[in-house]
Amino acid sequence: MAKRRKLLSRKLLSGKLLLDGPWRALPVLGVTQVLAWGSLIYPAVLIVPRIAAERGWSLSFAMAGYSAALLAGGLVAPLVGRTIDRRGGHGVMTAGALIGAAGLVGLTLAAHPVAYVAAWAVVGVAMAASLYESAFATLGRLFGAAARRPITLLTFVGGLASTVSWPATAALDAALGWRGCLLVYAALLAGVAAPLLALALPRRPADPVPAADSGLGSAPGSPTPAPVLPPRGRPFLLVMAGFAAYAFVPSALAAHFLAILQRGGLDPSTAVLVGMLFGPCQVLARVAEFAFAGRTHPLLLARFAFGLILAAFGLLAGAGLSVPAAALFYVMFGASNGLVTIARGTVPLALFGPSGFGVLVGRLAAPWLVMQAVAPLAMALVAERTSDAVALAVAAGCAGVALACFSVIRRPG
Repeated sequence: MAKRRKLLSRKLLSGKLLLDGPWRALPVLGVTQVLAWGSLIYPAVLIVPRIAAERGWSLSFAMAGYSAALLAGGLVAPLVGRTIDRRGGHGVMTAGALIGAAGLVGLTLAAHPVAYVAAWAVVGVAMAASLYESAFATLGRLFGAAARRPITLLTFVGGLASTVSWPATAALDAALGWRGCLLVYAALLAGVAAPLLALALPRRPADPVPAADSGLGSAPGSPTPAPVLPPRGRPFLLVMAGFAAYAFVPSALAAHFLAILQRGGLDPSTAVLVGMLFGPCQVLARVAEFAFAGRTHPLLLARFAFGLILAAFGLLAGAGLSVPAAALFYVMFGASNGLVTIARGTVPLALFGPSGFGVLVGRLAAPWLVMQAVAPLAMALVAERTSDAVALAVAAGCAGVALACFSVIRRPG
């Protein structure tokens, strides 16, 4: 009887934590991450060409606005992290949703090139305050050293954003035009995401004792207290350089790889079909990490992820741009990127600890976003002046730099 009462109390406590405690952050951030990624990031590939065509601008200039957004996000990311550390994520992320709504409205009104770039810069500030970096910093503040599991769980939901956003964007554009599409997204950010973040996102950190008793914080994925490194010097610079080098890869491939496949002989519909493997494989890799790799140090997972994408490039170089090779490449690329997304939150936590985690994530996010902004243009220049093979070799080289950086980092203790 006593054992049954204890089990019942644990279940009740788990439910209370999910409804009233810090674990409520997961459903709140899950919804708002889908809205943020689906409104600020993924629509660009479909909407920007429509803006360029209507306003008579070159596609390269129109896409430069999106790059300006990423640069702006990189500049403000450290400030966002510091503010989350001091005041919590509820205020910062609410402001991010409202700023994002304002930036999207600005894009619908900006007829002058300067106004257009300025509107994208506003959207970039919202990116820094709304996407994974701010969500990871918020979870780090709420859960401390036990934030690995919440971070991993959040990426499950975030991985669905592209699956939702691209069809929704295409449907809204067809029904309402690109302006109507952006206004709908602005309304969702201001009317759904902002109130959720302001009113429902927890503000108090988790109590480590009840969390452990509930079984939510003491499962295999939860780290035990361990020595940490100071967030400065050679280890921190290696982590920063490794993640920044890898950031080139998904940004460059997202902008150019489908076109490279088509120039290599795949018809457009087949190339798009193959590319659809990326999203599901990304989510499946995260599920596998959660289920089977909970006790594996995040540094080892990061090394595996970087090695996997390097192997994918090697496969492509050896087998050529055939349909099977391209499909297998996307499977490996998706799995690698899914693991790297988790590593961006869990590696800093494991190496440097939860103290000042928001500042840490913000400092690491700045070069990541800058590299994402530079990558599409750099990849295009290399492909135009040399060849697609050389451009892919450059991307592979960046993945190699990331692996090299993480290979020389030593775990504390």
